[in-house]
Amino acid sequence: MKRIAQFTNLKFACRYLSILFSFSILFAQIASGQDATATEKDTRPVRNLFESTLLIDNQTAVVPIKGTFQFDIQHRFGTWDNGYDDFYGVFAPSNIRLGLNLVPVDKLQLGFGFAKDNRLLDFSAKYALLQQGRQGGSPVTLTYLVNMAVDSREEAKSGFKETTDKFSYFHQVMVARKLTDAFSLQASLNLSYFNYVKPEIGIEGEYIGTRDNNVFSTSILGRYKLTTATGLIANFDIPLSDSEFADLQPNISFGVEFVSSSHAFQIFIGNYKWIVPQYNHFYNENSFGDNQILIGFNMTRLWNY
Repeated sequence: MKRIAQFTNLKFACRYLSILFSFSILFAQIASGQDATATEKDTRPVRNLFESTLLIDNQTAVVPIKGTFQFDIQHRFGTWDNGYDDFYGVFAPSNIRLGLNLVPVDKLQLGFGFAKDNRLLDFSAKYALLQQGRQGGSPVTLTYLVNMAVDSREEAKSGFKETTDKFSYFHQVMVARKLTDAFSLQASLNLSYFNYVKPEIGIEGEYIGTRDNNVFSTSILGRYKLTTATGLIANFDIPLSDSEFADLQPNISFGVEFVSSSHAFQIFIGNYKWIVPQYNHFYNENSFGDNQILIGFNMTRLWNY
């Protein structure tokens, strides 16, 4: 009971923290609007809002320029709670996702990926509704992301009865701002939805209940540049929906990022393992406090055509 109470208090604290970060972005927006001069405003999108379209377990609000083609490799080792027995998760069962992204028109990114766990195929679209200007224009970047994933396993392994049971969805509204040349911050509100959720069955085979099909959550992420090629990154994901059938845990992750003009490499620790966002937000029961932590890395490569 003590652990449950502590976790409940943590969740309330996390929710207030997310609200605080969201308001900090809004206050920055107001301040920027007041400071902008009326003459010769440079409204072109700000440079390097983030160094990549990915930051640990989340998409950033960045949409690359038209004509960009991107290849992603995302890898998550196993949790390190077994210690040296599996070399802190490195030799444990791992998850990997390969992704392709294309920017066919201004402000729109289309993506496709394939992940090892559950053989997930995912399709995404990300559109920049607003882009932060350099000296004028919008003081923030506002981006909307939608993702659809399909569990492509055979029905005998997945337990699904209908084809539509295989589908899940993720919606995310991101607000981001480059606060200084070195520091960028982003907050988002997320919705994860599954067409089918397996019912909870008791020891004697009796029906207990079924989880809601949707989970609301919020995410906060940031990057601080140490040099032109190196930065510190952090990501915090907080479930806002409660369930009596699942002990949903917040994700705490942080690491370092190394970039060039066409590459980004991030290595970090955290307690999300699924990579595909709706699965992370809907199913994560790994607890950072219980040492259910794993090592992960992201690699992206850009081409322009």
